[in-house]
Amino acid sequence: MSVPETVDRVLISAAVVLVVVAGALLLFRISRGPSMLDRAIGLDVFAAVMIAGLGAKSAFARDSFYFPIMLVLAFLGFTGSVGIARFIAVRDKPLSRRGPRRKEDRK
Repeated sequence: MSVPETVDRVLISAAVVLVVVAGALLLFRISRGPSMLDRAIGLDVFAAVMIAGLGAKSAFARDSFYFPIMLVLAFLGFTGSVGIARFIAVRDKPLSRRGPRRKEDRK
């Protein structure tokens, strides 16, 4: 192996290690998240980490087989984020925009 190939392998291996560490930290965040929104954001970031892991595997193997899978995962992650955002927006929407209901509040 030449020096550039060795450097390439070392950097890709370091990227894989960082992706694995990020995945482990995300699993911790998903399991211990204080709210459902934190868990949902953790799952969205986990999808991005999976895409990064597949990209590192593809670079390590020098194979483009995983690119369509990465594209589908990116699409699913995006649609999941939009769905969660819409759910949160509907859930947090005020019930009524009319004036106050009690007589004490109507001054």
